[in-house]
Amino acid sequence: MNDAVLTQTFAQESAARKRRRVLLCALAAVSCASVIGGCLFGPLPLPARDVFAVLASALGLPVDAPADPTLSVVILDIRLSRVCLAWVVGAALAAAGAVFQGILQNMLADPFTIGVSTGSAFGASLALYFGLAGVHTVFGPGVLPLAAMLGALGALAAVLSLGRVAGHLRRETVVLAGIVVATFLSALIALLKSLDEESMSSIVFWVMGSFQGRSWEHVGFAVPYMLVGGLVIMAYAREIDLLSMGDEQAAMLGVNTDRTRLIVLVAASLLTGAAVSVSGVIGFVGLVVPHLVRMRMGAEHRPLIAASALVGGVALMWSDVLARCLLPEGQELPVGVITALMGGPFFCLLLRRRAKEMGL
Repeated sequence: MNDAVLTQTFAQESAARKRRRVLLCALAAVSCASVIGGCLFGPLPLPARDVFAVLASALGLPVDAPADPTLSVVILDIRLSRVCLAWVVGAALAAAGAVFQGILQNMLADPFTIGVSTGSAFGASLALYFGLAGVHTVFGPGVLPLAAMLGALGALAAVLSLGRVAGHLRRETVVLAGIVVATFLSALIALLKSLDEESMSSIVFWVMGSFQGRSWEHVGFAVPYMLVGGLVIMAYAREIDLLSMGDEQAAMLGVNTDRTRLIVLVAASLLTGAAVSVSGVIGFVGLVVPHLVRMRMGAEHRPLIAASALVGGVALMWSDVLARCLLPEGQELPVGVITALMGGPFFCLLLRRRAKEMGL
């Protein structure tokens, strides 16, 4: 009887792993198709045939590219760079959200929970307030992304310092410390806006999140940080699974809970800081997407994080396409507005469904 149960359990787990692999492959294919499809949309109408020809030519495929060099500039340097940046930012935010929800055992956790996004916004607001947005540095496309990244890391340091109790890093105190730091930094951002009306519009627009004016330079600035954070997170995926069961159970299974939580929090914050530094503050992607993916992938964090990244990238990329196509005459909405308008009601539906499942 026991052998039969074990055999059935093993067969079920094998089938589940196979379904997850198929779903990940399908999401990867959708991501590739979405990146190509996103290049079709913009204020300048372009024939789909020309767009595909330029992209194929850039990949080295034997096709006849359009003779007009302007098309290559528009498609490769403007549209493709923006599409790729939106995808990597969405992937980073969603992956970080899945990690925060697991490591903090809080289903309402997202990249804003521990104040990293607000810290990044404060760093960028300082740069805008002092008029440094257009200054270039050797570290990337300008002072603005660098200031936002430093602001994110500074906020993380403050949260980790406040979140320690008797020398231990507890998930409850980390969440509370994040709320305190985020609230304080939000007040400082409001102060900067009130002190300088000239920079207020720039600060407000940046805080709302947008990919307008971004280029391959911004992609090159953010991706190295994202790769480091993502690789660390995937390397610690098993430890995140154990920590999501509780500190006592994880410690019994040989996990150094404080050290592991610190490493994973820093890695996830690196993802968040890199994303926010080039896009501004974009909400709900890191909150809603992991919930949606968890319903299909289960709670094992390695496939959950990978699938969340793929879904988050596609979701934010198409949100940005919608943001730049809704208004006439080339006007754009901040993409953070689009994600909030779509993510808020959707998350309410998720909460109602969870309440019904729990019989509340």
